[in-house]
Amino acid sequence: MRYALLLMGAPYSHQASHSALRFAQAVVARGHRLEAVFFYHDGVQNAARLAAPPQDEPHLVDAWVSLHREHDVALQVCIAAALRRGLMDRREAERHGKSGHSLAAPFELTGLGQLVDLGLRCDRLVTFGP
Repeated sequence: MRYALLLMGAPYSHQASHSALRFAQAVVARGHRLEAVFFYHDGVQNAARLAAPPQDEPHLVDAWVSLHREHDVALQVCIAAALRRGLMDRREAERHGKSGHSLAAPFELTGLGQLVDLGLRCDRLVTFGP
């Protein structure tokens, strides 16, 4: 079965990020294909490369990156929601005249069309929000 996740909750503010990550890990552990995680609304903050949680807390950005590397899961971030919250890749930072970027690799900025495409291509689109 092919899954995609929609994550709308900010890390460390709501349980949504932790729950989505645990669900994603369970999906791939059971042999299913996780196509992508789409980060939307405050969920885009899961892609912040400057996040530095205390050592006794899970580092959610690193956990999402590990999921990508180990299982080839696309990490798609809504560009409009990200820019509103100060998250941008190098290209967008240059375009907006900013001195640095804040989006962690391998997260990628995409549009809502990607979310629609995931909904059409996958058997299940599971939403996690506050």
